[in-house]
Amino acid sequence: MAKSTKSKAEEVFTATQRKDERDRMEKEKARQARSDKSARLKALRLGKQAFDLKALETKAAEDLAKKNRAASPNS
Repeated sequence: MAKSTKSKAEEVFTATQRKDERDRMEKEKARQARSDKSARLKALRLGKQAFDLKALETKAAEDLAKKNRAASPNS
């Protein structure tokens, strides 16, 4: 028995809906992956900035201590 035109149209519509849902899910996964990557890179960047700042502060403190020792004749 042949399927009615309405039944075929419903099948096509359902298939299209499923495809649209799959496409939407794939786009959401790609968006989430980009978001995760951006967050990871930001965390790395902020960590490096904190490390660099700490190193700069340590170097400045060492330089100041050297300068004070050199200027002080009682050392």
